[in-house]
Amino acid sequence: MELGLAIAFALLFSVTNGFHDAANAIATLVATRGARPGQAIVVAACFEILGAVVIGTAVAGTIAGIVAVRPAHVVPVVGAGLLGAVAWNLATWSRGLPSSSGHALVGGLAGAALADSGLDAVRWGGVDGLRPVGVVGALVALAVSPPLGLLGGYALDRLLRRSLQRASRRVRGPVRTAEWLMSAALAASHGANDGQKSMGAIAAVLLATGHTHAFAVPLWAKLGCGAALALGVSLGGWRIVRTVGRGIIRLAPVDGLASQAASTAVVLSASFAGGPVSTTHVVASSVVGVGGGRRRWRHVRWAAVRAMAFAWVTTIPAAAGLAAATLVVWRWAA
Repeated sequence: MELGLAIAFALLFSVTNGFHDAANAIATLVATRGARPGQAIVVAACFEILGAVVIGTAVAGTIAGIVAVRPAHVVPVVGAGLLGAVAWNLATWSRGLPSSSGHALVGGLAGAALADSGLDAVRWGGVDGLRPVGVVGALVALAVSPPLGLLGGYALDRLLRRSLQRASRRVRGPVRTAEWLMSAALAASHGANDGQKSMGAIAAVLLATGHTHAFAVPLWAKLGCGAALALGVSLGGWRIVRTVGRGIIRLAPVDGLASQAASTAVVLSASFAGGPVSTTHVVASSVVGVGGGRRRWRHVRWAAVRAMAFAWVTTIPAAAGLAAATLVVWRWAA
């Protein structure tokens, strides 16, 4: 019963993750009118699943390594951590705030583990070479990725605008095509990175309950998490699309392409390194960087940026508190 609930919460987390992060894979494509919403959803859904299935499990290993409780406590702790993250995702989504699902999950798992067994129940870790380990390693990856997205968006937008400043209108077609390709690549990158967050939770509870004898992500878990992300985009992603695609700065197709390319490079690199980054943070930061690339910092809607920053800062403690409260209820119900 508990195992089934934990797996269900992991899939539900992926759905709410789709509300937030997966929607960003198509935000600029839709905002620049490169695709109609229905077309964009199909692209995102297909490539979210593909990325989740094909691109490794390094991030899953990082997430699974956050909790260091006894095997008998793993299922309730992971289940409570997931539910705390889901609650925070839903709260921020209802306000249209693109907060980080990655931060929410790290906070939820750490909060539940602390409530269960104290400081020793959390693997704090750090960075082993380029590979993040434990809570600190995950936070380093989450903290470094937005500045990289901002710098990438700025540099690529400047480069593209200089390269195309003398181009004729015939370049619009290739730019639109490149937007489609980059949107697909970003969706696959997100499926790889964020799909693995739920996969790591599932793999951890399967190992703790003896259903597997070594850390591994079954194919059904990869397919299920990828499909849940795609479902989240279809059901509720449009609030976040509007915030990121239109609420920060008005984007032209070349700006959308620069944002997508920079975000894909950051998220895909993190996926191979095992860094659980936030596509929301990376894409939103790259859009701000695009505003700088156009030398229009004053046109950036800083009020929207401040609202997003506030949600990002409060996510970890809020999700940790929700998860700790959920664990108390879980224990009582059990």
